[in-house]
Amino acid sequence: MFIEEFVIDAQTRELIDTYGNLTDELHTDLHECLGHGSGKLLPETDPDSLKNYGNTIEEARADLFGLYYMADKKLLELGLLQSEEAFKAQYYSYIMNGLMTQLARIKPDKQIEESHMQNRALIAWWAYELGKEENVIEFVKLSDSVTNELKTFVRINDYTALRRIFAQQLAEIQRIKGMGDFDKARELVEGYAIKVDKTLHTEVLQRYERLNIAPYKGFINPVMSLKYGSDNQIVDVKLDYNETYTDQMMRYSKDYSL
Repeated sequence: MFIEEFVIDAQTRELIDTYGNLTDELHTDLHECLGHGSGKLLPETDPDSLKNYGNTIEEARADLFGLYYMADKKLLELGLLQSEEAFKAQYYSYIMNGLMTQLARIKPDKQIEESHMQNRALIAWWAYELGKEENVIEFVKLSDSVTNELKTFVRINDYTALRRIFAQQLAEIQRIKGMGDFDKARELVEGYAIKVDKTLHTEVLQRYERLNIAPYKGFINPVMSLKYGSDNQIVDVKLDYNETYTDQMMRYSKDYSL
């Protein structure tokens, strides 16, 4: 339902249906393992020089790493992706989310506060601005065939150009982080990552509410216990899913709190 409501056309929906889950997981892997795991500060840079903007900039750095390398042919050579078109599923979903659909998690008249959400808005709105002259990304209004309601959609007109924009953004974000450029970090975060377009926000909330789905999802980890054989060697791990979410969080707080 979500894809049908917010993705612009059948071709893009098919792309996301086919490759969306895989590219989303791959982007997470690239983000966590190589994005956060790469790059260096200059020797004279204070690790806390970006202050309250540091988390958003670091998340943007990791996301941009994943976005840029998502379209690299090396992923095809490694067999991680099977199509040269697969990266487009992640590009579209990411831009749509950063510009529009993550607003379903924001209450009316509020701004974006969480660093991951700020990072996605920063990348998407900055990319929109950088590609404006060439119309790389655009908002279009389309009429609903049933209700005749005008709805806003995101269209990506040039995926190759968008990748070049991601490269430009990644280079600048890495420079900001490496050099501790607080003023530029503040300019980007304050300019693209916090404020919400009220008209667009209202539309997204109304459309999302009709879908009757939650804006967040969570999961519960199993409680794991070891099973031993006759020679006292581990032979299995028993998984128990009976613990509730609240009980699990309270146990984690008791057992692992610093």
